[in-house]
Amino acid sequence: MTLTATRPAAVRERQAARPRRHGRRWPLYTLLAIMSLLTLGPFAAMVIVALSPRNAPTVPAQWPDSLTLDNIAQVLSASGFAEWTLNSLIYSGVSVVIILLTASMAGYAFAKKRFPGRDAMLWTFLATMMVPFQATLIPLYVLISDLDGVDTFWGLIVPTLANSQAVFLMRQFILGLPDELFDAAKVDGASELRVYWTIVVPLTKPILATLGVFVFLWHWNDFLWPLVISQSDATRTLTVGLTVLKTEEMQWSLLMSSAAVSAVPCLVVFFLLQRYLVNSIAMTGLK
Repeated sequence: MTLTATRPAAVRERQAARPRRHGRRWPLYTLLAIMSLLTLGPFAAMVIVALSPRNAPTVPAQWPDSLTLDNIAQVLSASGFAEWTLNSLIYSGVSVVIILLTASMAGYAFAKKRFPGRDAMLWTFLATMMVPFQATLIPLYVLISDLDGVDTFWGLIVPTLANSQAVFLMRQFILGLPDELFDAAKVDGASELRVYWTIVVPLTKPILATLGVFVFLWHWNDFLWPLVISQSDATRTLTVGLTVLKTEEMQWSLLMSSAAVSAVPCLVVFFLLQRYLVNSIAMTGLK
């Protein structure tokens, strides 16, 4: 009887406390709303300019009188745009697959395997994060040029695959997995490859999805290395191609249309993996 009498009272107290708790958070909600508007503002302006008629006044001077898809259609039919988009998809997609595979394997080795020099090797590898990419740009270009990799896909992709941030992220996540799972698999006679494929990969899906989103965005928006190594439309990515259009005195409406179209794959990847991204952030918070 005591329990049945106290439970409704506790529930009523929690329900009464919710409005007070939400009321105290209104400054935080207001700040988040302002930050969201500031973040979405440039993107919304880009879309409005992209949909505005050519040579017509538009934002920020004034709101356009009408909207049209003519600019989008012209961009999609422009010479080189489809090839640049395909090159960016190849560059980003291949890099995501290889980096997720190598980073998860390396993270598993650094987290759960014992071998001489493991920690020294890990911290030496992580120290490369302190070296800016611009400092290694010229030596890297000379090396790729000596190997005849200029203006090739392998020359574009291979130098970007050694990602120490991805390895560190995977290592930290795998460290939190219970050792009993790996010990039980070893007792059952599972090989290292089977342990990796049946235990590590399924349990790291949230962090793999999060890392996949970040790696895709890094490579999709990458500009400096593709600008240096790509010398023709055969390997030129979309970010570099848009710069070529800008140098040809392209109209702002067409330029914004190109930028809006180029952002679509990033949005698709984010919405497809959003569930895993949120789960990964929630699990990180619980730790």
